[in-house]
Amino acid sequence: METESEPYVRLASLRQLHQVMADMNTARSLADTLQTVADGAVGALGYELACVNLVRPDGDLVVAAFSGNSAAESLITGRVGSRDSWERRLTMGEQWGDLVFIPHTEGWVLDDDDVPQWYTDGPAPRFEDEWHPADRLFAPMYTPGAQGNSSGELLGVISVDRPRNGRHPGAWGREALQMYAFQAAIAISNARLRSNMQRALVRLEREQQALRASEESFRQAFEYAPSGMAIAEMGGDQHGRILRTNDALCRLLGRPASAMRRYSFSDLVHPEDIGTLLRTSAEGGRAELRLGRRDGSYVWVSLRNSVVADAADGPRFLLTHVEDIEERKRRELQLAHRASHDSLTGLPNSAELRSRLSARLCHRPAHAGALESLDAAYGHPAFDAPPGHGFDFAQGAEAFDGYDHHVHTVAPEGAHDDGAKGLAVLFCDLDGFKSINDRFGHNAGDAVLIEVARRLTRGVRDGDTVARLGGDEFVILADGLGKADAQDLAVRLRNEIIQPIRAEGRAVRVGASFGIGWAHCGMTADEVLKSADERMYVEKRSRPKQHRRAG
Repeated sequence: METESEPYVRLASLRQLHQVMADMNTARSLADTLQTVADGAVGALGYELACVNLVRPDGDLVVAAFSGNSAAESLITGRVGSRDSWERRLTMGEQWGDLVFIPHTEGWVLDDDDVPQWYTDGPAPRFEDEWHPADRLFAPMYTPGAQGNSSGELLGVISVDRPRNGRHPGAWGREALQMYAFQAAIAISNARLRSNMQRALVRLEREQQALRASEESFRQAFEYAPSGMAIAEMGGDQHGRILRTNDALCRLLGRPASAMRRYSFSDLVHPEDIGTLLRTSAEGGRAELRLGRRDGSYVWVSLRNSVVADAADGPRFLLTHVEDIEERKRRELQLAHRASHDSLTGLPNSAELRSRLSARLCHRPAHAGALESLDAAYGHPAFDAPPGHGFDFAQGAEAFDGYDHHVHTVAPEGAHDDGAKGLAVLFCDLDGFKSINDRFGHNAGDAVLIEVARRLTRGVRDGDTVARLGGDEFVILADGLGKADAQDLAVRLRNEIIQPIRAEGRAVRVGASFGIGWAHCGMTADEVLKSADERMYVEKRSRPKQHRRAG
């Protein structure tokens, strides 16, 4: 609403308010209606923030729509305030007709209740009618026919914050907000009725296809929807079989409609996402998963189910909405990769390395007794005991269940069998790398690190992990190796690294020192890395200085 002085309200302002009220009654869904109500309070009534709190079936109020501040919207949308807290708010403060105004001088007592709230920043008021950042103004919405009736059913509450002119609304502004809340209640009730009517139309179309006007309306909405739509059977031997698809879904998956009717979504979903599909509730469930295209590739989609009943006590069907989210997923995967991988070499970073290592270890040692020190982890008496966790079975089955299905990692150095294999941790530190940075610059150093990462990756097996800890330090996790295997791997990798590297138009060389540690249950990831690091320094110090560089 324009901020001109009352009662001189511009005709353009009235038209804007009228348009918003019309938009509320023509929104496509209940969610769109609620958002239109919030947007209209900001755009047409002239408040900086507006929030629509909707009464849930349990009586509490949920923040169903928000407008005016994206940060506040993401923070409080979906949060719930108890009915008791709301009843308290609606019975205190000043009654402006059906509106409730709680000035900042009284509202402080509500700061600790559970109603989600957000305030705009601003200075303290200088004039008597100037808006204070902690003022509150509520417009209750009642079911049509009960407006102004204290015994009527509360539908929700519109809460607004700070008029753009910075002053308390006058008589016209209060009347406009009260009328707006009244119309919003009608629009929300109508949106619910439209939603029920749409479900009824789908049911009638499936049962007898007798009402051609309704069938055509549904057909066009279904067929020409910009995103994928499908109807599938629910229950029985053919549960989930696709009965009908629209053009958008056929184009998305590159499959004709006739072929789609041979499948169910479980036939099309990526094998790794079957569990996600099964966990998705048919009763309005939602999931993000991959569906197979005709060319064998997969596309990420958001899949939402709605249940449509064909008739009273008759068969039910799933109305499935399929939205292409490939681009968003690609960005999410890129962000996740950046968070877990080194930006220079593309290798897993320190955090990802520790995560992978920790996933292989449990906190209880794989041999009887607790290890008293790191030395005990490498060939000392703790490993002379027979294999096992040394459980105190008197503690009951609960103490055992936590490790019952865990494949324990054991260090070969402590095993009686010389042929034992375990999880080798090779800590690699480059020799002579600092001099390359000092002499030729960081670009040359970066080129060396990238090439070393490539050579390490090329020199290990597909299931092994090569990670960069930082600087010129790398770590290799190689499972299923014996002591001799790990030593051979370190020699092969060192021989790869010492070969000349082209950096900034010149050939340079670096050497490499390797320390071999062994991971086993009972150790933390940091303890494993520390043991390998210490052995690397022992190996580095044991070699003459002139042999620490490749040339």
